[in-house]
Amino acid sequence: MKKITVQANINDTIEKVWEYWTQPRHIIHWNFAIPEWQCPKAVNNLQEGSTFSYRMEAKDGSMGFDYVGTFTKIVPKSLIEYSLEDGRKVQITFKDHGGTIKIIETFEPENQNPLEMQQQGWQAILNNFKQYVESH
Repeated sequence: MKKITVQANINDTIEKVWEYWTQPRHIIHWNFAIPEWQCPKAVNNLQEGSTFSYRMEAKDGSMGFDYVGTFTKIVPKSLIEYSLEDGRKVQITFKDHGGTIKIIETFEPENQNPLEMQQQGWQAILNNFKQYVESH
């Protein structure tokens, strides 16, 4: 299966980047691709074999979905892997370059939307994350 990769360099510490990526109180502030959407609820138990659920929805209430999966591998401050409900796999690596953290996110695309659209959406969320971390 084809995979798509997005990445960003975050100018902060690995401790802060890891916390903001994994803690629901932060996830709700950056986990959406466009300003018209939001992530009003995030629940996770960051342990291998545990699940997570992030609510993604349009601010006007016209549509939404739950982004749900199961963590399959976690290496603190280094790696998160999970499987989505439909079986697709996602891998996120965190590489500490002393003051800059490189996040590389690789995922198996779904079949409903064009690959370019999926890549742009995931990159937009990662860009939101970078902006959120660097401004807090």
